[in-house]
Amino acid sequence: MKKIEVSASILSADFGKVADALKLCEDCGVERIHVDVMDGHFVPNITIGQVVTAAVRKYTKLSVEAHLMIEHPWDYIDSFIDAGADIIGLHVECYGLRRISCREYGQYPKEIDVLDASMFERDMARIKARGREACAVINPGTPVTAIESVIAHAGSFLVMSVNPGFSGQKFIPSAIDKIRFIRSRSQADIGVDGGINLQTAPDVVKAGANVLITASYFFTSKDPAGAVKALKSFA
Repeated sequence: MKKIEVSASILSADFGKVADALKLCEDCGVERIHVDVMDGHFVPNITIGQVVTAAVRKYTKLSVEAHLMIEHPWDYIDSFIDAGADIIGLHVECYGLRRISCREYGQYPKEIDVLDASMFERDMARIKARGREACAVINPGTPVTAIESVIAHAGSFLVMSVNPGFSGQKFIPSAIDKIRFIRSRSQADIGVDGGINLQTAPDVVKAGANVLITASYFFTSKDPAGAVKALKSFA
């Protein structure tokens, strides 16, 4: 069993006190800082980018995950690495023909059935060549079989348990089968993002996830250290 790690999404922090929020994460036993990058095209929301990533890097020694929920992520890999990201999360839905229901602007969530593996492996190799970790991210509606051919090449995985774009959504149970499928084929880290709390964490950990991304559950908790400890207790 891999060690359970908690990753806190800075998106739910008070942006007027980012340095304080990062210190809180460190003090409470969080291992990673999750930076949710959204462009208003891949998802229907706009959040933060390289400037905030660089600010996060300045104020913490924790691992920084740049979760690129953006179109054409290959154009931004180097700039996020330059900003200090240790892990670059690439959505597989940017690497293949999308379903007809989500090919146009304003159609969400983005989903594919077949991955362009050579294109995806090219960008993972770029990330690895710069000494960073390449994370394969998959949306709820994309079948896990679409990524089977690249499982052996990814540095880690992130299974979305909500459709990306907004925090505070309800956990989608089909994520559990995706986690179990990936774990049966890889010993790499598997993260799960969306609706993680004391009710959902036990099942995803049992399925094989070992990185739990938390946003509002952590930052709105009256006992954030206790919240982290509780999530890790499911190991």
